[in-house]
Amino acid sequence: MAENEKVTYGGALPPSPSTADTEVAALARSMTNASRSSVYSPEKPDGTNPFLGTDDPRMDPLSGKFEPERWTKAILQLQSSDPEGYPHHTAAVSFSDLSVYGYGRPTDHQKTVGNYFLDIPGLARDILGRKGQRIDILRNFEGVIRESEMLVVLGRPGSGCTTLLKTIAGETHGFWITDNSHINYQGISFKRMHKQFRGEVIYNAENDVHFPNMTVGQTLRFAAEARTPRTRLPGVSRSQWAEHMKDVVMSIFGLTHTVNTKVGNDFVRGVSGGERKRVSIAEVALSGSPLQCWDNSTRGLDSATALEFVKSLRLSSKYAGATAVVAIYQASQAIYDLFDKVVVLYEGQQIYFGRADRAKQFFIDMGFECPPRQTTADFLTSLTNPGECLPRPGFEGRVPRTADEFAAAWRNSRDRQELLQEIERFNDEFPEDGEHLEKFKKARKLIQAKGSQSPYTLSTPMQIRLCLKRAWQRFMADTSNFLTSVIGNFILALIISSIFYNLPQNTLSFYSRGALLFFAILMNAFASSLEILQIYEQRPIVEKHKRMALYHPYADAIASVLCDLPGKVIASFAFNLVLYFMTNLRRTPGAFFTFYLFSLMCILVMSMIFRTIGATSKTISQAMAPSSVILLALVIFTGFTIPTRDMLGWSRWINYINPIGYAFESIMVNEFDGREYACGDFIPTGPGYTDVPATSRVCASAGAVFGSDVVEGAAYIATAYEYFPQHKWRNLGILFGFIAFFACTYLFATEFIAASKSKGEVLVFRRGHVPLKKEGASEDEEAGTGSTGTRTQEEPVDKDANIAGIQRQVATFHWEDVIYDIKIKGQPRRILDHVDGWVRPGTLTALMGASGAGKTTLLDTLANRVTMGVVEGKMQVDGHDRDSSFQRNTGYVQQQDLHLQTSTVREAMLFSARLRQPHTVPDAEKAAYVEEVIHLLEMQKYADAIVGVPGEGLNVEQRKRLTIGVELVAKPQLLLFLDEPTSGLDSQTAWSICTLLRKLANNGQAILCTIHQPSAMLFQSFDRLLLLQRGGQTVYFGDIGENSRTIIDYFEGQGADPCPHSANPAEWMLSVIGAAPGAVAKRDYYEAWRGSEAYRAVKEELRQMRENPKPISQESTDALRVYAAPFHVQLFHVTFRFYQQLYRTPSYIYSKIFLVAGSNLLIGFSFFNAHNTIQGLQNQMYSVFMGLTVFGNLVNQIMPHFVTQRSLYEVRERPSRAYSWVVFMLSNVLGELPWNTLAGVVLFFCWYYPVGMYRNAEVTHAVTERGGLMFLLIWQFMLFTSTFAHMLIAGVDSDVTGGNIASLLFSLTFLFCGVLAGPSGPNAFPRFWIFMYRLSPFTYLVEAMVSVGVANAPAFCSDIEVRHFEPPSGETCGQYLQQYMSVNDGSLANPNATADCQFCQQTTTNSFLTGIHSSYAHRWRNFGFLWVFILFNIGMAVFFYWLARVPKGSRVKKQK
Repeated sequence: MAENEKVTYGGALPPSPSTADTEVAALARSMTNASRSSVYSPEKPDGTNPFLGTDDPRMDPLSGKFEPERWTKAILQLQSSDPEGYPHHTAAVSFSDLSVYGYGRPTDHQKTVGNYFLDIPGLARDILGRKGQRIDILRNFEGVIRESEMLVVLGRPGSGCTTLLKTIAGETHGFWITDNSHINYQGISFKRMHKQFRGEVIYNAENDVHFPNMTVGQTLRFAAEARTPRTRLPGVSRSQWAEHMKDVVMSIFGLTHTVNTKVGNDFVRGVSGGERKRVSIAEVALSGSPLQCWDNSTRGLDSATALEFVKSLRLSSKYAGATAVVAIYQASQAIYDLFDKVVVLYEGQQIYFGRADRAKQFFIDMGFECPPRQTTADFLTSLTNPGECLPRPGFEGRVPRTADEFAAAWRNSRDRQELLQEIERFNDEFPEDGEHLEKFKKARKLIQAKGSQSPYTLSTPMQIRLCLKRAWQRFMADTSNFLTSVIGNFILALIISSIFYNLPQNTLSFYSRGALLFFAILMNAFASSLEILQIYEQRPIVEKHKRMALYHPYADAIASVLCDLPGKVIASFAFNLVLYFMTNLRRTPGAFFTFYLFSLMCILVMSMIFRTIGATSKTISQAMAPSSVILLALVIFTGFTIPTRDMLGWSRWINYINPIGYAFESIMVNEFDGREYACGDFIPTGPGYTDVPATSRVCASAGAVFGSDVVEGAAYIATAYEYFPQHKWRNLGILFGFIAFFACTYLFATEFIAASKSKGEVLVFRRGHVPLKKEGASEDEEAGTGSTGTRTQEEPVDKDANIAGIQRQVATFHWEDVIYDIKIKGQPRRILDHVDGWVRPGTLTALMGASGAGKTTLLDTLANRVTMGVVEGKMQVDGHDRDSSFQRNTGYVQQQDLHLQTSTVREAMLFSARLRQPHTVPDAEKAAYVEEVIHLLEMQKYADAIVGVPGEGLNVEQRKRLTIGVELVAKPQLLLFLDEPTSGLDSQTAWSICTLLRKLANNGQAILCTIHQPSAMLFQSFDRLLLLQRGGQTVYFGDIGENSRTIIDYFEGQGADPCPHSANPAEWMLSVIGAAPGAVAKRDYYEAWRGSEAYRAVKEELRQMRENPKPISQESTDALRVYAAPFHVQLFHVTFRFYQQLYRTPSYIYSKIFLVAGSNLLIGFSFFNAHNTIQGLQNQMYSVFMGLTVFGNLVNQIMPHFVTQRSLYEVRERPSRAYSWVVFMLSNVLGELPWNTLAGVVLFFCWYYPVGMYRNAEVTHAVTERGGLMFLLIWQFMLFTSTFAHMLIAGVDSDVTGGNIASLLFSLTFLFCGVLAGPSGPNAFPRFWIFMYRLSPFTYLVEAMVSVGVANAPAFCSDIEVRHFEPPSGETCGQYLQQYMSVNDGSLANPNATADCQFCQQTTTNSFLTGIHSSYAHRWRNFGFLWVFILFNIGMAVFFYWLARVPKGSRVKKQK
């Protein structure tokens, strides 16, 4: 540890070592950590091996008295006898002339449906390697960080902090390092380190990505096993080593109590956010990486928790010799003092690198002044904002102001010269490819398993075993999907089997058997379709572990396939067993297991195909769009809907590469080969033909031979499908080939293709609204290109922004004895306990307390936003109870910055103003007010920028300002609530937000704001404080006082220890009441408050306000309305915004258009110009049937957009009473209307004309009517799809659940629409199901479309459809069939012949329609029925939303 290092320990961590322990600390560094190397070394007689168990609780990580230092000393003692067996490997780093650049376009604009294709030239330039304008991100960085040292990286968002960390860690995706840059990892080159030793340098982003259903113990045990060294202490197995190391890190990071708790995420309940953050830290600690880069890993944590995190890093550096580089926001002084070195960044330039305890004095010497009680970190970052840095008297014109001036001052400083000398010494000590590289290699080799290839610790078989174990743990942790699959398959098999129940053993069952086997093979084939989603769920975790060098991604892929296999076998067995025997398929053991074998092979092939699609694509939308068309092609060219003989020449090849086609052929051969079926329908038959000789009639089935009463199954499939028995086992080999090929492509893609990366917070503008950019604008991952909202030297802070026009408030909101009780697991719990207070106009009131004290709950209760539980107490405005307009007349700035991502900043604020200001205010006045607020919030530079999503679009500060702006433009007449407005912001941004709140309060706003442990300077900007302790109990309400004197005096008067002069009063106060980690209150400050004089004064003031209410002004009834705007105005603005959102989401619209166009062009040209033969008419019917399959994909496209809209509405817009829930539902339906109409037009032209149905209309001279009606039916189909999606998703939480329900209902409507089986005839389903036939909307749609498409046209037979037989002796064919043809449709090719009668079973298309229970006469009736279904969907969507999502009021009981 450096001589000048200043380290502060506190809490449960051990103190700094004494001088006597210095040697131990040095030895500790040299060991790196136990995870990096252990050797067989004989224990000393008095030595204890903690891995093998110990009686000493200080050495037992599970004892609760564990001491990491003592444990480390024991390990050192065991290893000291063989130091050569412990080759030391560390990864300190030096860098010089380090410059990083990227490429960007000078005019980033928002893509819309209209301008989407205008970007094609830009894409062409990218493909040709012309990347656009070069942008410098980092310029000429220099530094050195030795082993065991910690470097803190300070700078505002956009200054280059993230890029610096990523560069050191080798994560250079999206940017480039200049050729003259030099990075030296202690003698290892940049290229070698990140290729050969990947995992030795780790970048840890702020996101915590883990498998949510695994427990904390399982997650960390996996990381420990993946890095278990080959050489360990004697007698210690791999399992013992991993288990003990897991226990050690869990003890160090305070996670022991969570060992069996799920990690969880936003959707799965698990550990808390802070604990999840510690899991991420522990995982990295177990990886044993000697160089760790932490990027803003404390975002969202309060300062006390952040301090514990940095202390844990200090411990790792001290004992493991690890080098840590940490970018951190809002660093308290205690955190800053833990670091050895600091680097300060300003607009991509380095303005200081050196000792942390020297940095402050360096800039003071330069001429700057650090205000009292400002932390060093805040002081250093404030220098990069010209509006905040303070020159010392006499230095006003001499100090640097711009980034270039600061960088020049640094380059000319003595500190920089000392740094260059230190870098030179480091590089001389560790020359590239020198002695240290060999030591590093040797150390790595000792750790790695035999046969392991660098950079992984384990061999490939060991990696696969480990991933297989984890995959099984994940499966056992969440068996719901498996059980749902098995039960769902079983129920679906019962339904399908009941439709085709006990098929007769005659030729009348031929079509049904084929349809059944076709549907069965498709159900098996698509059983794995959700694996694409599964791949995208685990992809971020697998890619993180690849960067950490825990395992090859293909090892996890193999494990995933193997673990899923038993589930696939069981689920498919449950489906196929029921389906096979209930339907009377070939009932022999051999036939069943052959059927099951091919079904299972089909599942496995398609699983590999789905996985390949998922792994080869970079985004889920990339995966889903093409997969839909590919799957449709596989269905069409299976061989059932279009027999191979009828496939057009251009498309025949699709069948050759279609694995489902080979499986279908084999199960058809399995069913029909070697069997004879009695004829169920002869030609001729009926009265007069009962005694004709066998040679004078023929079976009306393909494969029939006149003179025979039976049809051979093999002859039938050979004639109808061109399937042959000798292909059955050949196809099995082909399927194995498909599995092998796609398994290889899947594993290859998994290993080498990464998911797409976020572009960073790059501002995007509407086309035509892109502002001119300054020369030399810099870019960084945190802030993006160009204008970031960060002020530069040309943009001084407007401290006196004009706020005279902002709405002034005159009413006082006060509350007394507020109590809030809820039930948790059936037990009552009090969240708020007799809370009193008020907020007056012109005051800024802070609401503070420990985590879990009920701060946000109090805000929600006061704002009338709680939806369950029991609320008691008085909440009044000027002595009067809150009325129905209260929520509309208050502003509530939530912690989550939820906004519609496609709106511009100005549009988002205008939307709020138009719907929340009184309807009587002219629109021009609302727009002018919006401009005033934009000016007040200093948002002019990005007022026309698109909001985007977090990470891409506005940065954190800009998003927070917009959240505040949206509430301000509503002109709240009562007060403004803010929940954690500074959470996750850097200190300068937090200061600017608080300065803004101060401005608003000075202008007459009444503000109540929760805040997490602010700095002393931030705390001083508030007027009053409401302080809560756990249990929602008040411990103080009153003035803060100048320099916090009032509140300090109060608590010191209650017996608290005096507040040190240098302490932050906010942190001191929380420690006093026991709200800080490790702090214990000396007394119950709730009881102290209740007995204080200050409390009695508060109660008296509240009594005065309650008993002396201000007179109510005679307002119009409009002022008391729940919503400011009338219904029609709400509907117009909300519908227009939703339409605009879709217009600005071209990926959604074009994926809808391309899905519809691609699918229907494929269908149209697959059934191109279908003839009116028996097979041709079936093809035309199947073209309608196949066209309906886009239904599921269209529904799944709509649902995620609805969920996004609903989140915004329910979290922010509904509680603020912007517009009603009915408007929300109707606007979503209406907003889709134009795009569904457009998609309907595309579908019509891509399908109707290629299939050739217009030719049937030409014959009947009804081209216009039938073409027009066909378009209307297609339009209805699109509207039905949209409204059906909204009906299903309206009441359920997730689009995944909605999609599963949609899939089930779609399967049922598909089955019962009359195509695969009908209500009567040879293919009739049981009478029980007739209600489903009548309920299915597709029944009426298919009947209408097929009848309109083919009715009243002449029909004929192809050569193989003509039936041949001999007439009785002495009769012509015409005479013989005269009676038969008088009651049956049909025609004779040779009526005058006396031999070889050639009979066709149809003369018009209407006989085909009769056979499928369709009638042209029903076309308009069916058209009307479809409108009923559409209106029913809309009505039920509104009803389900009301039933499941609208607060009914009864959940919240309010008591006075």
